[in-house]
Amino acid sequence: MKDNIQGERMIKLAKKPFPLNRSICGPDIRKSFGFFQNNHKEFKRISFKSGEKVFDWIIPNEWIIHDGYIEHESGKRFAEFKKNNLHIVGYSIPVELIMDKKSLLKKIYTLENQKDSIPYVTSYYSKDWGFCLDKNTLDKLPDGKYKVKIKSEFNKGTLDLIEAKIMGEHDKEIFFSSYLCHPSMANNELSGPVLINEILSYIKKQYPNSKYTYRFVLLPE
Repeated sequence: MKDNIQGERMIKLAKKPFPLNRSICGPDIRKSFGFFQNNHKEFKRISFKSGEKVFDWIIPNEWIIHDGYIEHESGKRFAEFKKNNLHIVGYSIPVELIMDKKSLLKKIYTLENQKDSIPYVTSYYSKDWGFCLDKNTLDKLPDGKYKVKIKSEFNKGTLDLIEAKIMGEHDKEIFFSSYLCHPSMANNELSGPVLINEILSYIKKQYPNSKYTYRFVLLPE
């Protein structure tokens, strides 16, 4: 019974950030962090400003996307962001073009060996754009002209992470970390964070006076 309760609690938590368009920077990953902070007051936010140099990395601008789709000359739409946020390559620049099918296919990513699945593709560090489709849909795209539109913007903002530290008798630490930046993939980017949430609950309850210090970090990338 206890395992069932824990499992249901973890699934319930995972469902909250699942539909959000989480990325390395932006409002949706901050909102996702909030779900975990609501469960544990120990989680504190750490932020780095866009343009700030951290080791060998320059913190990027936030990516905000409002809409995106491919529209055939018949009016039929494909790869609609509002239906699935995996359809747009992450960090795509804004674009509005008319293209023929041959040219368009060069900007569409798919998975040859998983014909029902939409791939997850990003362009974090280069100014590019693209769409992602399952192979079955891609193979059925009609000939003709297409309108492609990605309505996005880049703004100065912050890259955020959250950290919880449970002090023990010694300063030696047991360290847990997981990522939260990939959208629409429960196994890749939500199973780890919800498990960490549960482990943190367990440590607080079972080891209030632990020997070691525990540090829990949830972050992008």
